[in-house]
Amino acid sequence: MQILQHQQIEQIVKRLAIEILEQNIEEKEICLAGINNNGMHFAQMLINELLSISSIKFTLTRIIISPAAPLKNEILLEIPAKQLENKVLIIVDDVANTGRTLFYAFQPLLNTMLKKVEIAVLVNRMHKSFPISVDYKGIELATTLLQDIKVVLSDKKNQNTAKVL
Repeated sequence: MQILQHQQIEQIVKRLAIEILEQNIEEKEICLAGINNNGMHFAQMLINELLSISSIKFTLTRIIISPAAPLKNEILLEIPAKQLENKVLIIVDDVANTGRTLFYAFQPLLNTMLKKVEIAVLVNRMHKSFPISVDYKGIELATTLLQDIKVVLSDKKNQNTAKVL
C-alpha cells in the first residue's frame, strides 16, 4: 500500500524545512547528517529546500552505519566530528522504527561538544525500543511490527514514494 506519493513528499520537505528554520532561527549554520543512502538523499532534499528559503550556511555529511548490526562495523561520519563543534546538528533518516539505528548513529559524535542535536525523519513509526524522540517528522504511522516501510527516494522527477509492505 502506497502511503506517500512524490508530491506529498515534496510538500513534507517544504514543511520540515520551515520547521527547522523556525526552531533554529538564531543559528548562523545548521549541519545535517544523513544516515546511509536514503537518509542522505532525504537530507539533501531538505538542504535544497532550506537553501531556497534561507541564506544561512548549511553543512551536509553522512553517517554510515549497518542498521541490522550497528556494532558489527565501525560507525563512520564522513567529515571530522570536530567540524561540528558548537553547532546544531540534525540527524536525518527516511524511517524511524525502533530507534536503534538513530541511537547508535550518535556514537561518532560522543566526543564532540555539539550545541544541539535534533532528529528529522520522513516516516516515524510507533515502535520505539530506544530512547529516541523525533523532532521533525513527515508522517507518523502506527503499523504492526511485521510490516515494513519502504521509502524510494530518487533524483528522477516524480519517483519518490513511501510504501507499507
